[in-house]
This record gives sequence, C-alpha cells and structure tokens, in this order.
Amino acid sequence: FLPTDIAVRGDGQRVMPRSGPAVEMFEQGLRRFLDESRALANFRHPNIVRVSRFFEANGSAYMVMDYEQGRPLNQWVRERRTPIDRLTLLAIVRPLLEGLQVIHDGGFLHRDIKPPNICIRDDGAPVLLDFGAARRYQDTDHTLTAIVTPGFAPFEQYHSHGNQGPWTDIYSLSAVMYWLVTGQRPIESAARIQNDPLVPASRIADASVFGASLLRAIDWGLEPHDSKRPRNIADFRRALAEGWRMLLSRAESTPAEIGKEGR
Repeated sequence: FLPTDIAVRGDGQRVMPRSGPAVEMFEQGLRRFLDESRALANFRHPNIVRVSRFFEANGSAYMVMDYEQGRPLNQWVRERRTPIDRLTLLAIVRPLLEGLQVIHDGGFLHRDIKPPNICIRDDGAPVLLDFGAARRYQDTDHTLTAIVTPGFAPFEQYHSHGNQGPWTDIYSLSAVMYWLVTGQRPIESAARIQNDPLVPASRIADASVFGASLLRAIDWGLEPHDSKRPRNIADFRRALAEGWRMLLSRAESTPAEIGKEGR
C-alpha cells in the first residue's frame, strides 16, 4: 500500500504518510486496503488469480497473489502463428467473464483489465491477474482512486467520483476484445465523449470471421457513456449468446488446444 500522493518510501523501505491531513487519510486507506485484501482472499475461481495472503510490514500492508506460469496476452498474440478467430476469442473471453461475475457478485471491481493483466497459462486457460487496483464499488463512504490505462480505461475511471460499476470492467474487457479483433488499441475514452472518432468493431473487423453479433456486442461494451453500456456481466453475455452457442457446439476446441496453437 503506497499511495504516492499522500505517502513516501523512506529509509529501510518504510512507508510514511506525508504531514497534515495525509496522516489520517493514509491510516484510513491502510485499514481499507487490509479489509479489501481479506475479502479478495475469499474469492475462488480458476480464471482469476488467487490472493493467497496479506500482511502488515514496513509501516504499510502487502497483498500476495499466486504466481501464474504462462504468457501475458499481448505476448501470446505476438507469438501465434495463426490469426485470432471467433472460437479462440470466445475461449479467452468466456472464462474471464465467469471470473468477473464472481468478483462483481462479491461487490468488487477489477478496474485494470488490459492485455498485460490477462495471462494465457501454459495449459491454454486464461487467468485475470493483478488485483492491486480492485475496489468495492458499493462502498459509498469512499471515493474510488483514479486508475487509467489509456485505451482500456473507461471515462468514469479518469476521476475519483466517476460512476463506476460492473459496466466499468465490461468496457475494459471490450477494449481488449476490440484490440484482438482489429489489431488496434481503442482511442482513449476521454477523447470519445464529445465527438467519438473510434471506428466501431462492426465496421473495421471481419464479420465473416467473428460474426456480426459478436462485433456489435464489443461496440456496445465500448460505449463511451457508462449509462449506454451493458449494466452487468449477464447482459453482456446475452449479447454474445450466438458466439457462445458456436463455441459450445465445437467441443473439440478446448482451451488446451487453443494454447498449443500459439506455440
């Protein structure tokens, strides 16, 4: 726990709050960090990294997550010999949505979904990494720290009082999907609020490869205004229903086989 706006790292790695009001803010934030780490440690799903322990030391607190053996999604895509198709895309996205459902049902948001935070394990299964930015979204007593990865963060994450909810993670995952189907990172969300220059996936990606309904679902998840996006994972999964049916009808296309294709 090192909020650099109110704390610094001193001698011996000790974290110290700055003077004045920062002291109380740091102490409140530290307690909250520990409470949230304790809650995250209770989550169990094969496609989200496990928080294995948490502890206090050096005037701060630490969250320990399992080490996952595999490659980050951006590296995995670079090393593939064959292009991404609809079945491969859905074999990545579907388990991640199931994991996100567990997180959201527990009252948390991941808030930092991007290709480097998605690992393709050596067995081909995807896993969502790095819960350092995860926060309770139903906690009305605290503001949510601004977390921004340009291209993958929705506009509501650019300010601490933004209306963040499940639709926030849906935007980020949709941005990853857009990148997978187009090869391009989406335009930064802050530049899309007034006159949106982003070319929709349904116009730029190959519908004969990915299917028109899947591309429209990506565009829905990437709506710059949060009120126009799917409100929850169930809504988004229904929009992808046609792709799910195709994936389920191809039982031979397992995550393990998909992982081997990239080697």
